[in-house]
Amino acid sequence: MGRTVFLTPDVIIFLEGEGNYTYIYTNTGKKYLVSRTLKSLAEQLNPNFMRVHKSYLVNVDYVVERLEDDRLLKLSCGKEVVVSRRKIKEITGLLDHSNLRISA
Repeated sequence: MGRTVFLTPDVIIFLEGEGNYTYIYTNTGKKYLVSRTLKSLAEQLNPNFMRVHKSYLVNVDYVVERLEDDRLLKLSCGKEVVVSRRKIKEITGLLDHSNLRISA
């Protein structure tokens, strides 16, 4: 509590918003709670971050798989994040253009 940790965007896997607070999950397995909204943090992050749901902002570099008709994104940390229905088309298009797609 009360400490400042500096994070570069490339170490952030995803952010999870809960009201006026946001959890930041990193590639080192750490989770940080900050007293800022997801929206305010999204404005400061680079285009690699996609708003996939009202509660989630995901770094596309850490998306490893799309599941359940693109309704879930599996991240490199093992976490599965829900994609809102109205964002599925947009997210699918962005991921198709930014990643090599291999269907199994």
